[in-house]
Amino acid sequence: MIPMVDLKRQFHDIKDEICAVITEVLESSQYILGPKVMELERQIAAYHGVAEALGVASGTDALHLAVEALGIGEGDEVITTPFTFFATAEAIMYTGATPVFVDIEPDTMNIDPVEIEKKITERTRAILPVHIFGHPADMDRINALARKYNLKVIEDCAQSFGAEYNGKKTGSFGDAGCFSFYPSKNLGAYGDGGMILLKDPAVTAEVRKLRNHGSKGMYRHECVGFNSRLDEIQAAILLVKFRRIDQYNELRRQKASLYNSLLSGNVELPVERAGCRHVYHQYTIRSNNREKLQKVLHDKGASSVVYYPVPVHLQEAVSVLGYKKGDLPVAEEAAEKVLSLPVYPELEESSIREIAEIINHA
Repeated sequence: MIPMVDLKRQFHDIKDEICAVITEVLESSQYILGPKVMELERQIAAYHGVAEALGVASGTDALHLAVEALGIGEGDEVITTPFTFFATAEAIMYTGATPVFVDIEPDTMNIDPVEIEKKITERTRAILPVHIFGHPADMDRINALARKYNLKVIEDCAQSFGAEYNGKKTGSFGDAGCFSFYPSKNLGAYGDGGMILLKDPAVTAEVRKLRNHGSKGMYRHECVGFNSRLDEIQAAILLVKFRRIDQYNELRRQKASLYNSLLSGNVELPVERAGCRHVYHQYTIRSNNREKLQKVLHDKGASSVVYYPVPVHLQEAVSVLGYKKGDLPVAEEAAEKVLSLPVYPELEESSIREIAEIINHA
């Protein structure tokens, strides 16, 4: 079976470095918020051209703590996309705020700025775009709306590490940029982890406090916070992989380009808009015959996954919000047609050709 991702192969390519840095951390006996975390924060902040980066326990926590630190809570609304992993909405709801879902663009499947403006009310406090599958959202238009209506912008960059919009990296446009280091991500740890990019020193101080039980140290707690600290061993692993992130992303782009050349005309291919640099966390096609196609792929020994079969606004967990089928038709149609194919830096050209041949024949 051709897997969706081959983390074992990637590990073996960098095994000596990984084992060395893990041993270094174990020998240091500094396991929480140690020098590896601080170095990773420094390097990732510099890479994105922002003032600060703070490591947290997961991508979900990154979103949650960003919303919390920006003062958003009960009675507030945050506009976001329904075509995303559930954590995007979950993080908003943790604070007591209400996610307001708007439809997506038909081509990129990112949140549609035209639809955002229609849903802005006096209760709207922020816009939370997701750079879905690694393609940047339309940040110029989103930031223009934020300025016009005095709103915060929180970027969900869980799938877009290293992606660029008009030469600037995702995560550096908003008031906060939130990343996941889940193992299968473009930059993945060997467990959970996340990071928040920040510009405002006051918000940075608030996140720093919230991630550590509401404390600035010395067992003095200014508020009820959370236990959300990036693990030192994970930070050490991420430092090794971060040195290769541009190389990894370029290899993903090469795999996507080969898929495009082989599949053109038979299925709807992912787009890459002018001025955008897609990093293909997922290579996602669309087809009216998705179920049949997925079965044929499985039977022929090739993996595929549907992200996401039920849009967030139709999930049972948010039924209290009152959305119904038909409210966001573009997202709902995407959910019925999308199919993600294997794409990772180590994927062999022969495997891509085999997958394409299966699809084209089907």
